[in-house]
Amino acid sequence: MRSLRIALAQINPTVGDLDGNTEKIIRYIKEAEDYSADIVAFPELSVTGYPPQDLLLKPQFIKDNLEALKRIKEEVWDITAIVGFVDRRNDIFNAAAVIHNRTVVDIYHKIYLPNYGVFDEFRYFQVGTRCPLYTIGDVTFGVNICEDIWYPEGPAHIQSLFGAEVIININASPYNVGKSDYREKMLSTRAMDNAVIVAYLNTVGGQDELVFDGHSLVFDEKGDLLCRGRQFEEDLILLDLNLEAVFMQRLHDPRRRQEAVTSASTKVERIVVSREGAQGERKQLPCREACVMGAVEEVYNALVLGTTDYVEKNNFKNMVIGLSGGIDSSLVAAVAADAFGKERVKGLFMPSPYSSKESREDAYELADNLGIEIIEVPITDIFRTYLGVFEKHFEGRAPDTTEENLQARIRGNILMAFSNKFNWLVLTTGNKSEMSVGYATLYGDMAGGFAVIKDVPKTMVYELCRWRNEKEGRLIIPERVLWKEPSAELKADQKDTDTLPPYQVLDPILKAYVEDDRSFEEILSLGCEADCAGKVIGMIDRSEYKRRQSPPGIKITRRAFGRDRRFPITNRYRST
Repeated sequence: MRSLRIALAQINPTVGDLDGNTEKIIRYIKEAEDYSADIVAFPELSVTGYPPQDLLLKPQFIKDNLEALKRIKEEVWDITAIVGFVDRRNDIFNAAAVIHNRTVVDIYHKIYLPNYGVFDEFRYFQVGTRCPLYTIGDVTFGVNICEDIWYPEGPAHIQSLFGAEVIININASPYNVGKSDYREKMLSTRAMDNAVIVAYLNTVGGQDELVFDGHSLVFDEKGDLLCRGRQFEEDLILLDLNLEAVFMQRLHDPRRRQEAVTSASTKVERIVVSREGAQGERKQLPCREACVMGAVEEVYNALVLGTTDYVEKNNFKNMVIGLSGGIDSSLVAAVAADAFGKERVKGLFMPSPYSSKESREDAYELADNLGIEIIEVPITDIFRTYLGVFEKHFEGRAPDTTEENLQARIRGNILMAFSNKFNWLVLTTGNKSEMSVGYATLYGDMAGGFAVIKDVPKTMVYELCRWRNEKEGRLIIPERVLWKEPSAELKADQKDTDTLPPYQVLDPILKAYVEDDRSFEEILSLGCEADCAGKVIGMIDRSEYKRRQSPPGIKITRRAFGRDRRFPITNRYRST
């Protein structure tokens, strides 16, 4: 039986860490060699990390990336390595080097450059124009990069039509809720339509706002899943591919013959990588198990990984969170404790005259459940001092959000003081629902270094907290936190619903307007009341200036604020 042993190195590179990424790539090459793999593949731009953004405008960075590839090349002998890097010709290209026997045999340039959502590849790269085929012994395969596989008539189709039995597609594909299912359906279709094995390799890890989920996939020529990589962690996926099955499938598919005749004039390069495949006995492959996470579990793990990598890759040691006794700060604290361990997470409880006894109890219970240190710094005296300073200037004016926001800003100052003094990173606790409508205080609860749940709608915050408790088999987030009415506690008897619709009403409007770009009429057709929808849309539009001043946070929805949804601050267009 003709077969090919493939290794997919699902690694977590760091943007700009050329030495560290190179060492990791070489280490995985050696591990794949130990299993006598014919091919070991690495993710898109694995040498530089993804996305390198404006580092690509620095000629020295391009040069150093090419030097790193040379170092990798010297470590490749009998195995064939496919490595993502930045190629330089008359322009620069998002590229994959095909390396064998210490030689770069060929370089594939990405053809379809995404320029939507969080992607800006047209800003940096030139478009590739070739769809070469490669051979190792009697096996023919194709290589392409990320977006190339999403087009039915793209490189994968051309390569398989002209003889590729395996398509190796290397990726840096960011995570968002629901993307996994969509991705699997597309890849299965691509494999089945082309009677080809599709090996989809994705990077893993957090990079600023983005999280890459790994979850690499291999589909056979019938579109059936052969194996999957682990989600949200590094993995080396090793698999023996049955190429005779590809040949048999193609014997029964007359469509390919007709299309091959009509495409005969298309010029496709055929490049010999090695005249012989691996010889002799091979080490038995380890058993694999990679369970698929549910949607809520996926999001929680994305938050943990995104937070972990932001902190670790930027060399922070400890984190501090303002604990209010509410559900948002409870979730952020749980994520942080899971990411770093209880010793590295500190909680600050900063009661005001309006903080309830229940909030104190819930904050302390949460800290006890997580095993994190909690520090209490009351703000009542500081708040009174502020009021005294402003008393003469505000005379004759009734208290309003000015006094409420003073409390939030006092807390922000205290958090930043602890951050400066002890070098603790402040994790903010605002969720997407609040950030959407501006229900947050500039230089107050928005002050900090990283916004863990910035892209998590409030209704999902509850789901994540319930899931975390179920996973533990006991209450980590206190039970009362899950059912008490949300409140900022900045004035007596305050509730979020004093200002906002209930979150069960608000979140569907936000999704329709922010993520789906629905019109006012379309939003009303979903069952929303006109006054409510109009108020929410107005709040979203007016709050863009606030969101621009918030810290970076993890993208988990299909469309996050910032690099994903780019909206003008100065804007007189109204959707209502």
